[in-house]
Amino acid sequence: MKAFPIPVVALGPGTQTEDESLDYLPMPKDMDTYRPPLLPEPEEIAGRAKTRAVLTRVLEMLDAAADGGPGGLVSLLDLPAEDRQLVNQVMAEGEASAIVGAEGSALQVRIQESVFAGVWRLMTFNGDALVDDAIEVGPIPSLLRTVAEEDAESVYRPWQGPLPPNVQNAPLLVEEIRDQVARWQPGQAPHVVNLTLLPVTPEDIGYLDHQLGTGRVLLLSRGYGNCRISNTRLPNCWRVVYYNSMDKVILNTVEVVDMPEVAMAAPEDLRDSHERLQDVLGYIEQA
Repeated sequence: MKAFPIPVVALGPGTQTEDESLDYLPMPKDMDTYRPPLLPEPEEIAGRAKTRAVLTRVLEMLDAAADGGPGGLVSLLDLPAEDRQLVNQVMAEGEASAIVGAEGSALQVRIQESVFAGVWRLMTFNGDALVDDAIEVGPIPSLLRTVAEEDAESVYRPWQGPLPPNVQNAPLLVEEIRDQVARWQPGQAPHVVNLTLLPVTPEDIGYLDHQLGTGRVLLLSRGYGNCRISNTRLPNCWRVVYYNSMDKVILNTVEVVDMPEVAMAAPEDLRDSHERLQDVLGYIEQA
């Protein structure tokens, strides 16, 4: 990388000024925690056999996923309106959401994690029309992995001309990332390039993003502050940016890994979700 210029300053008694106020970048203050879903009175949900069947299936998939199994998918498209409404109330909205779509296409998949970590709602729209609706159980929806793999295999032409003005260290970073991508193997620890700690210009960041490319996956997590996760056009390469509660960037990274850990529900999260959903299902079955 190019030399990082450090100005020469005088040292010794009387050369340093006192600054009584330290201007720290605010850190996240709010942490999203589990809140049980608000459910109707028992008499209002009596006889909802189809809802119970869906939730029972989700519970079984959580049990399997918590032990390292594949989880699974259950369709909601044919549920009666009143049952779907009850499922909506049970699932509610958790801390993570994602959008998968292609520029110029009317087809879009909107993904919302429920209040039960590892239980995801996938709704597919063609324009404004709902064409598919399902619940998937697992650390991360399989669609996100599939689309990221497809994006990495598609044709992408990075910048070929002279470097844009004020681009300094980005070309070396791009080469480092491409080298890590080429050598990465499943099960390997993530390789993280922390752009926040490096001497990079805004133009460096723009050039790096252009060279890595942007895929179709965008995932937002609001567990502690905000985290924005997007795939690049390189295999197993992700942009992961963290913000505090005031939407200021506090950590800007590139991760070479099959899926960033921050995006996924951990096994203990899945076990907690199993217990919590079991309590909710018990309430509904008593109705």
